[in-house]
Amino acid sequence: MPPMGPPNRHDKNFSKKQKPKNTKAVAKRLLSYLREERYKIAVSVFCVLLSSLSTLCGSYLLRPIINGLTDSSKSAEQKITGLFIGLLVMAAVFFVGVAATYIQSRIMIGVSQGTLRRIRAHLFEKVQKLPVRYFDQNSTGDIMSRFTNDVDIIGEMLNSTLVQIFSGTMTLVGTLALMLYTNWILALVTIIFAPVTAKVGAMIAGRSRKYFIKQQTALGKVNGYIEETVTGQKVVKVFNHEKKIVDNFSKLNEDLRSVQTKAQFIGGIMGPCMNALSQVNYTLTACVGSVITFISRWGGGVPFAALDIGGLTVFVNFSRQFSRPINELAQQLTNIMSALAGAERVFDVMDQLPEKDEGKKLRLENIKGDVLVENVTFGYTPDKTILKDVSIFAHPGQKIALVGSTGAGKTTITNLITRFYDINKGKITIDGIDIKDISIECLRENIAMVLQDTHLFTGTIMENIRYGRLDATDAEVRQAAMTSCAHMFIKNMPDGYNTMLRGDGANLSQGQRQLLNIARAALSKAPILVLDEATSSVDTRTEKQINEGMDALMENRTTFVIAHRLSTIRNADAIMVLEGGEIIERGNHDDLLELKGRYYELYTGLKELD
Repeated sequence: MPPMGPPNRHDKNFSKKQKPKNTKAVAKRLLSYLREERYKIAVSVFCVLLSSLSTLCGSYLLRPIINGLTDSSKSAEQKITGLFIGLLVMAAVFFVGVAATYIQSRIMIGVSQGTLRRIRAHLFEKVQKLPVRYFDQNSTGDIMSRFTNDVDIIGEMLNSTLVQIFSGTMTLVGTLALMLYTNWILALVTIIFAPVTAKVGAMIAGRSRKYFIKQQTALGKVNGYIEETVTGQKVVKVFNHEKKIVDNFSKLNEDLRSVQTKAQFIGGIMGPCMNALSQVNYTLTACVGSVITFISRWGGGVPFAALDIGGLTVFVNFSRQFSRPINELAQQLTNIMSALAGAERVFDVMDQLPEKDEGKKLRLENIKGDVLVENVTFGYTPDKTILKDVSIFAHPGQKIALVGSTGAGKTTITNLITRFYDINKGKITIDGIDIKDISIECLRENIAMVLQDTHLFTGTIMENIRYGRLDATDAEVRQAAMTSCAHMFIKNMPDGYNTMLRGDGANLSQGQRQLLNIARAALSKAPILVLDEATSSVDTRTEKQINEGMDALMENRTTFVIAHRLSTIRNADAIMVLEGGEIIERGNHDDLLELKGRYYELYTGLKELD
């Protein structure tokens, strides 16, 4: 895009976040994607509940086993028999827990992948509806980061974090109930200490959130820079800018390292802090429990709180279990914050305003191609006007050429006709109907474009040409290739029209890629044709052949041609000379030469195009 085109996507005015962060809203919206999986989730929750109960019951079964072994009234044979039976029961209980965990894991993997599929589908669908302006303001790499890094981190949370949170909660509640049942005094000790653990975890999680958001943003910038640099590698090398881009990347990479270090450090200290507090609680519980057990057995008992050796063993184990789910819940908070930061970036794209289509109910049949641009004023940004009260008309079948210096507004006019951007003032009509009242789909299917920058998709040559009209037959595709002079080189390819193209047609020359681009437009039956430097990437001999084919292509089509090679537009019905967003000269080739003005200077070489 020329200097006076759309605003640069790296402009600081477009890099600022416009919306405040809302954790609750993002979490609620993310959970809404799980509604379709609610029955599977219900089964998974039941399995988690069963697994948690089996773990708690299995742990509590140690009490009768240990008490049986320490009971002096039983014989050795009775103790061994009791131990064997107790171990069998414990094994059965734990087997049920393992089976439930396996089923729950299989179900949640399906749930998470299904949810991610819907999120990716909605995100991709929304991207297709975004206006061109959005892609001018945001790097491709950053947009791709939403599909990869951000969606992946959401998947990690859905796959394991939510289950662990529910499991931890169930374990916590069940453990607390059994602790109260075993000995309420020791339970109070643990309960009183629990808020300290929870408070520390909440403080660490609160600090980690902002760093995880910065981490995701910095990661998007790094990916965007890598994508742009790899795509433009030829430009980098031809200008010897390898060192400069490495320096720039080092700065972005250092920023990412800095925020990642802070995020991972804050998240990483969660575990050690929780474990340290857990050990303190464990030690305190063991000391108090030992005193109660001693008094209960040899000191006459403790009113309302008797405790046997088996009960002490089980309670100490419960005390450790009670701290474990708290630790896990605290640790999962960092994963949740990271996932919510990623979800927020995904939803930010989804919340972008789509292309306006006021005329979505109006479709036109048999468009003739009578185009009128009337008193149009436009600027990509409010503070910079590109076109100033421009008026152009083109009758059906006419060829209109737009010439002028770079940034004069030539490409902008075609962007407005196709409604890639909406005008600020004035009106554009096709066959007398305002294009704002025409469905965007209907409008664009009646306009074929050949851009200076070609783009080919992964697929065969046949499929790439057919992109111009998906219902075209093979014979029509070949005819379009002949019209654009692409047939000759195609038939010499290894597999002809079935030759696979990858990497944007990396195995073709720039001229061959452009020929396919022209063939794609030739295949379209659109009555309006836009050629933006369509022959800029082919040699003079090939250009002559193409122009002969293009004459047939442009017959009975309204054509707008943007060209730096003025020799290619001599036969245009009208030539518009633009400077500074205004039309300073208009007329056919001969009329403009007689004026001896700007066009005369450009054509005779007295003044070159910028």
